[in-house]
Amino acid sequence: MRSLVTIQKVKAISGIADSDFLELAHIMGWQCVVKKGEFREGDLGVYFEVDSFLPVEDRYEFLRNSSYRDNDDNGKGFRIRTAKMRGQLSQGLLLPVARFPELEGFSEGDDVTEKLGVKKWYIPETSTPGGAIIGERPHGIPASDEIRIQSALDLLDKLKGKPYYITTKMDGTSGIVYFIDGKTGCCSRNMEIGDEEGALYWMPVYKYGLKEKLAAYGKNIVLTGEICGPGIQKNKLRLPSIEWYVFDVKDWDTGAYMPFDKSLEICAELGLGFAPLEERGDSFGYTLEELLEKAKGKYPSGLDKEGIVVRDVMLPKAVSFKVLNNDALLKEKE
Repeated sequence: MRSLVTIQKVKAISGIADSDFLELAHIMGWQCVVKKGEFREGDLGVYFEVDSFLPVEDRYEFLRNSSYRDNDDNGKGFRIRTAKMRGQLSQGLLLPVARFPELEGFSEGDDVTEKLGVKKWYIPETSTPGGAIIGERPHGIPASDEIRIQSALDLLDKLKGKPYYITTKMDGTSGIVYFIDGKTGCCSRNMEIGDEEGALYWMPVYKYGLKEKLAAYGKNIVLTGEICGPGIQKNKLRLPSIEWYVFDVKDWDTGAYMPFDKSLEICAELGLGFAPLEERGDSFGYTLEELLEKAKGKYPSGLDKEGIVVRDVMLPKAVSFKVLNNDALLKEKE
């Protein structure tokens, strides 16, 4: 479960020009617009990340005009989004710990998502039938969520000076194909999907002939990629048909993720495309600000890309994070 709400220390406070009532609080790699004087450097606060969906409670009623949502997928509550206030980017919500007596005894860094009844805001990724759910994603099949770099700044130091690669974050829905002990299966992000040629999550298998290819390959393997195209996330790539862009290749027997070059080799052997490479280098040295700028840009369609994913060339999962395009986040309607 993603840590949406944590106890965090305010690293710094900075002013906002021409504002007598608002200022910026800096938490981890994020910044939030807060009431002037509400926080001082070193104070602890309850930080709600972007995409937090808060329950309807009196202490959140100040959010009603800007953030209240009521729909079939999420129910009733308050959605935290990226916003601009007084010309400043505000990502997340920071509130004083004193407003939460139930958090007495919690410390900096503690995850209080479940304690506060906060859920992740869910946007249906596809209007195309995904297929019949036959169970939860099998144990050991990895989920594909990447952490946002602003919540894990230590990863910049871990990757510093090491070989790295940057791929485009494709805007679609995560699809998993596995071949284990002679069985081919498919999963969405969280569920296993029954074998049906018309099911979206089985598209990679039938489009690329993977039952035969994986059997011939003869090794237990898990492939994870982004399914993109018509009916998925508004199809920002403007693809005429469904495509699959692999970004993870895992050796099931050893539990190891394949290095970048080996992943490309395996995908080429299976006739699969990989997430588009934007950059590869021998010594990583980007700052957070530089990465946020690099995450901006367009897909070939001319629409804002979702962002980028940065990884270690040799050990992709040892250091792996996403950097989202703030220009795209600000344009989100729901």
